Amino acid sequence: MPDLQPAPPAAGPASASRTASGAAPARRPRVLLAMQPDIAPRLLDADTLARLTALADLDPALVVDDFSTPAAAAALREAEVIVSCWGCPPLDATVLAAAPRLRAVIHAAGSVKHHITEACWERGIEVTSAAWANALPVAEYTVAAVLSANKRLLQLRSDYRRLRAPHDWQAGYAGAGNYRRTVGIVGASRIGRRVLDLLRPYDLHLLLHDPYVDAAEAALLGARSVPLDELCAAADVVSVHAPELPATHHMIDARRLALMPDGATLVNTSRGSLIDQDALVAELTTGRLNAVLDVTVPEVLPPDSPLYDLPNVVLTPHVAGSLGGELHRMAAAAADELARWTVGLPFAHPVGPGDIDRSA
Repeated sequence: MPDLQPAPPAAGPASASRTASGAAPARRPRVLLAMQPDIAPRLLDADTLARLTALADLDPALVVDDFSTPAAAAALREAEVIVSCWGCPPLDATVLAAAPRLRAVIHAAGSVKHHITEACWERGIEVTSAAWANALPVAEYTVAAVLSANKRLLQLRSDYRRLRAPHDWQAGYAGAGNYRRTVGIVGASRIGRRVLDLLRPYDLHLLLHDPYVDAAEAALLGARSVPLDELCAAADVVSVHAPELPATHHMIDARRLALMPDGATLVNTSRGSLIDQDALVAELTTGRLNAVLDVTVPEVLPPDSPLYDLPNVVLTPHVAGSLGGELHRMAAAAADELARWTVGLPFAHPVGPGDIDRSA
């Protein structure tokens, strides 16, 4: 449940008269669901849907991914809040002109880059995202990948299938395991910080590269701040958690891949463009490196991509984030934010224009 303690008023409903406790009386704003229609029933479990309809004037049967249809246009004219998820159309100046009462967008997913436009900031639309909730499963996926990579799980599986007989595994895997191995985290993003936090209990050496994090802050995160080249050269596992920006395009290029030790593993759950994929495939084909890739360029890879079949690659279809029942956490987060907004409290997880360049 949201923390409904008194706080400075947010724009929009905060102008309502306030109660003695400091919070404005709860009101039922008009809310429109904007996302792919097939996402809504997977996202909104019965409890969260009941909560949303109690908090707001909401038609759960109306889920729009096109604002130009007559039903969507009529709902947009009255909407004060949009609850969005994957597939929400861009909220550009034309759409906002057709939504004169719109004051807030609550995104029940991660990045808002695909639908929040400059026109939203110019209009003063309040924006919040469940990126924090979506970060949790990504971090969990990453930690599983790191621990499995150091245990050399893929190679063990392959060798055991091939041999099918007694074998001296200790001799063959003398370098395996997670004790005092080095893990390099690229990017102290929300996900990167959560990964560091989850890895702290293990007997690992943690390195961090982030140009905006100094040595003192890195130490507080449990890591040692190093340049990217040093991280690549030292780490048994390199995990990428930086945003997709022009400055990060191919930040892990052929030269930095060549710096990685033989047998090292590259984990990418951020965006495929951060890795020079052709250079990575060349390294992986030789068997020198391993990879766990949840994102690629393009998504989906063509059927003849070698990444599907290489034995030293774990390839997943961009599912490290919320999947299955994990979607319900994002929906619950959106309901929490709506509850705050209806009593005039600021969003707990606001997104501003300055946040866009630091997000995936």
